[in-house]
Amino acid sequence: MAALRAFNSAQRTGSDIPEIVCYEKQDDWGGQWNFTWRTGTDVYGEPVHSSMYRNLWSNGPKEALEFAEYTFDEHFGRPISSYPPREVLWDYINGRASSSGVKESVRFAHAVRRVEFDDASQQFTLTIDNLREKTSHVEIFDEVIVATGHFTVPNMPDINGIESFPGEVIHAHEFRGAERFAGQRLLIIGGSYSAEDIGIQSHKMGARQVTMSYRSQPQGFAWPESVEEKPQVCQIDGTIATFADGTAREFDAMILCTGYLHHYPFLPRDLHLNSPNNLYPEGLYRGVTWQQNPKLHYLGAQDQWFTFNMFDAQAWFVRDLILGRIAMPSTNERAASITEWSDRYATVDDDAAAVQFQADYIRDLIEATDYPMFDLDEVVRIFLSWKADKKKNILTYRDQTYTSVMTGTPSLIHHTPWINELDDSRERYLMSQPRADRAQAGDSKPEVIK
Repeated sequence: MAALRAFNSAQRTGSDIPEIVCYEKQDDWGGQWNFTWRTGTDVYGEPVHSSMYRNLWSNGPKEALEFAEYTFDEHFGRPISSYPPREVLWDYINGRASSSGVKESVRFAHAVRRVEFDDASQQFTLTIDNLREKTSHVEIFDEVIVATGHFTVPNMPDINGIESFPGEVIHAHEFRGAERFAGQRLLIIGGSYSAEDIGIQSHKMGARQVTMSYRSQPQGFAWPESVEEKPQVCQIDGTIATFADGTAREFDAMILCTGYLHHYPFLPRDLHLNSPNNLYPEGLYRGVTWQQNPKLHYLGAQDQWFTFNMFDAQAWFVRDLILGRIAMPSTNERAASITEWSDRYATVDDDAAAVQFQADYIRDLIEATDYPMFDLDEVVRIFLSWKADKKKNILTYRDQTYTSVMTGTPSLIHHTPWINELDDSRERYLMSQPRADRAQAGDSKPEVIK
């Protein structure tokens, strides 16, 4: 969606753009934010892409991800809170893309099966399946942008004895809601954002006990009484898990929050990014262009503090490479740039340095294009304040507010504290006063922003 918007922006300012085709295997756009109840395979028998779940709320302030050229104010016409739920964020990104009319460039329910590059013609041959019509065809392209994300194919660990566990075992990718874990003792394997959010979500929805098992270090939040962290699981014996500190617990269900793999089954190995989830994947010039073949580009392939606006910065840069607005450096010049950024990334030793590294990376891309510059240093401060809020109280950080760096608009305090809000719908979120409170005031009609 960012790539389509970037080319559309250039076209609206008078530039000629090439013919663009976007292949999307889902029936609608939105990537992770395109929620589905399905797990495993979709209606076409394809692996389900989205890892989204009910009652997910943004786990970072919207002020850190806001598009610089399509603000929350512009979309909603009023201030909203700093931590919107999934339906509201999907509405925002969908509104931005829909307003530019780029959906006609998208062929939905089309799965790319194979990408091959011909050295002689310097073109790519793509083999594509039309999933609805059950047909296949081949098309030729000059440039390819891979924008599939990398948080959809689970990284599955080996755990001694896990096959003896009689309860439910799922990966976070298959998690669709915590309601069914009410009253249960839940073991979560993992020590990062998915484990944190699913753990707190499960606590909120009534899990009896939540235990998160970390491999390297604990997250260290002030967890509520029914939530705890333990070191790595050493052994599973039936319902009993034994941890590295020698303690053991009994569990009813298990969720593997063990991360995701870079997985591009449509690409041959010479075009295939193979990287751990880090801030500067090896082999990408400026974090986007494949060094071995600069006609291939990746968007969003790195680990992320920034998200939506980083994807924009990358998309605008790739667009300008393709349009020739930015000259493609030589192989050696690209290699020197990769080395320079990789060496700098090697010095990153804590979260504050990581956020600043990504801010500087985004600044570097924006300075080369006409994407609107915004106060990246203020966004860094927002991220660090967000981390402090979480340390202070993991259950209330979503009730805090920030100010937009794009418009200067302060966010509102949501009408219901997050821990008590069990309805994540857009309608409920945008009520000026929740239904129950209005009923007490003798007015049964909710106020909803259209």
